[in-house]
Amino acid sequence: MIRSFFKIAAISIALILPASAIAQGVVGGMERGAREGERAAGPIGGAVGGAVGAVTGGVAGILGIDQRPRFRQYVVEQHHPSFHYRESVRVGAVLPKAGVTYYDVPAEYGAPNYRYTVVNDQTVLVDPRTRRVVQIID
Repeated sequence: MIRSFFKIAAISIALILPASAIAQGVVGGMERGAREGERAAGPIGGAVGGAVGAVTGGVAGILGIDQRPRFRQYVVEQHHPSFHYRESVRVGAVLPKAGVTYYDVPAEYGAPNYRYTVVNDQTVLVDPRTRRVVQIID
């Protein structure tokens, strides 16, 4: 049973990774998924978490590492004011409805479904439907 599972997982990973290699955040998603899966369910959970994390890693890393400095420079040049937020600015935090101004991400960065803002002098990408921080641009 376990051998069959590992075979299926290995085949799935072999098929999924090349197709998703162009997705941003694959490596980070895979590492995070494997770490969380192993913590929850041991080695099998790590294998499954790594495969799932590789596929969904793009959500955690919307802007790739090579795009971040250029995007950060773009934001600095825009001179948007920073919103003061009393809570910790972290991925997953939900920003308040009032007081925060969200800006469109230019098409060249490939994140049309997200907006950005500046919170506590940090540039963050936000899901505009939920106001949830999805990436901190460092």
